[in-house]
Amino acid sequence: MGVLQDKIAIVTGGSRGIGKSISIALADEGAHVAFTYKSASAAAEEVKKLIESRGRKSLALQSDAKDFAGTNQVVDAVLKEWQRIDILVNNAGITKDGLLMRMSEQDWDEVLNTNLKSAFNFSKAVCRQMMSQREGRIINISSISGVIGNAGQANYASAKAGMIGLTKSLAKELASRNIQVNCIAPGFVDTDMTEKLTPQQKEALMNIIPMKRTAKPEEIASAAVFFSSPASSYITGQVLCVDGGIVM
Repeated sequence: MGVLQDKIAIVTGGSRGIGKSISIALADEGAHVAFTYKSASAAAEEVKKLIESRGRKSLALQSDAKDFAGTNQVVDAVLKEWQRIDILVNNAGITKDGLLMRMSEQDWDEVLNTNLKSAFNFSKAVCRQMMSQREGRIINISSISGVIGNAGQANYASAKAGMIGLTKSLAKELASRNIQVNCIAPGFVDTDMTEKLTPQQKEALMNIIPMKRTAKPEEIASAAVFFSSPASSYITGQVLCVDGGIVM
């Protein structure tokens, strides 16, 4: 029996990358997992099957995480299916990188809305249910870009820094109701983004990572399981950098 046996989890952006790994890791520990995806229906169906192959139940819910009304529909669907929500992982995110002087207003707005407003949407939608349960975990997936900044990512870094502020504020608001809110700040992770790097770019990247390698998505998922589990029962408002030592 896993440490999350029969817990109910929602993971936003759960059809690929870090979100996929988190969804599967939560299921491996016994949780039933609902996850959102924006357009990748084939990938979402694959994740749903992987969760169900572990003997867990799953809902794959198509939704744009930055849409406030759509968020409430997702949460309503989960409550209709399982009547409670124990874990929320705010993972949905995009990048539209570029120097500020060349960045369009649309690229700024889309990244802030998808990465930060979505976390507001879902946190607001689940907190009333968690308060009535007097129990819950909210985990925000930020980035080391939100901790130390990154040239060419003013929109992304601002959104991810905003998630850290949201984490700390919500943790203070909800602690008395036994709801813990924590944040994970991944470094460079083996995803579609790092696969596109040239050998020269990869060499430069290794020079700034003390551990001399990128993270596997499963290593970020392990941190999400920790924050979801009884092992973190006295931790709230914290930012855990899973970055191979970049931020130290």
